[in-house]
Amino acid sequence: MTDTPFDVVRGSGNLYEDLGYPDSDLRQAKAVMAAEIIKVLDKDALSTRQAEARTGVSHSEFSRIRRTNLTRFTIDRLMHILHRLGQDVEVSVTVRSHGTRDQSVGIAHP
Repeated sequence: MTDTPFDVVRGSGNLYEDLGYPDSDLRQAKAVMAAEIIKVLDKDALSTRQAEARTGVSHSEFSRIRRTNLTRFTIDRLMHILHRLGQDVEVSVTVRSHGTRDQSVGIAHP
């Protein structure tokens, strides 16, 4: 380990915002929902084919979600998949001007 000093930078809580993406809130919301879908698949030990049989959602969509290839998904499509997996989704949206740092899109499972 070196004794070289380093700067600690606190993130915003949204990686996409920190990386400068203009649609950071949308990307963050999709990532959170994809993570919840993956949690359900892992908890229930479901393959993508088993998830397809259970939900009627194509196994290729579950493969894309597992690879975090979310460009083809809308927020409501991800919500639909969570619903098909037996999850309730609660969405909270707070809107503030761009000047304030505390923009938030919250997604919670009760």
